[in-house]
Amino acid sequence: MLAPSEKMLNVTRVCLTIEYDGTAYHGWQMQPNTRGRTIQAMLEKALETVLKHPVKLYSSGRTDAGVHALGMKAHFDTETHLPLSAYRQGVNSWLPQDISVVEAVFVPDTFHARFDALKKHYRYSIYTSSMRSPLKRLYAWQVPAQLDVEAMRAAAVLLEGRHDFAAFRSSSCMAATTERTLESVTINVQDGFVLIDIFGDGFLKNMVRIITGALFAVGMYKITATEIDTMLKTKVRPLSVITAPACGLSLMQVYY
Repeated sequence: MLAPSEKMLNVTRVCLTIEYDGTAYHGWQMQPNTRGRTIQAMLEKALETVLKHPVKLYSSGRTDAGVHALGMKAHFDTETHLPLSAYRQGVNSWLPQDISVVEAVFVPDTFHARFDALKKHYRYSIYTSSMRSPLKRLYAWQVPAQLDVEAMRAAAVLLEGRHDFAAFRSSSCMAATTERTLESVTINVQDGFVLIDIFGDGFLKNMVRIITGALFAVGMYKITATEIDTMLKTKVRPLSVITAPACGLSLMQVYY
């Protein structure tokens, strides 16, 4: 991004809504030590091809390797003036089939995809069937068991509100603070899937996947709802609570 002193009056800021299948990628963010492709790198390369200059994307957040998105937001600046269709059809023509720009809008130069985000919606999908499904394996955690959904719902309520989620983050999480607010955590059953929908103002690394692991442990009678409350208070995660696989997680929408 151009520094404020370098900005020209003709710079345009564009915000993209991006859908992707994260199976083949090492997450969203491009990093010096990243091995393998990233979503950000693929998009920046496609945008550079269309705009004829290097592009730096600023996203609403990061997704880990194997995690999917239906509504990732990212913005960039350009001095090249093109119609919005160039950022959809034009950029998509240079992207692989598992990444797509689904919307592009012009935004004020004060807009920031990350810092202006008010809340995010994540969905975790658990497929409960004794018969494995080759077609569902990339987009859901396949569990050959029935879960006690009512017990999971009772535990989910304890996660709502503002809490210290230190017990619900990866050991490699570098966030300065671990307090977050979850607006709602709901669980629904649909066509053999247990769907966990989480709305919150921000998320720690692996937070949704660990929340899912905790609710799964409740549904399998490995822990009780009371132990969810204990995790919040003691900031300690028991060994029986695993990090759910990345394949079942999708970023559904970012709200501004």
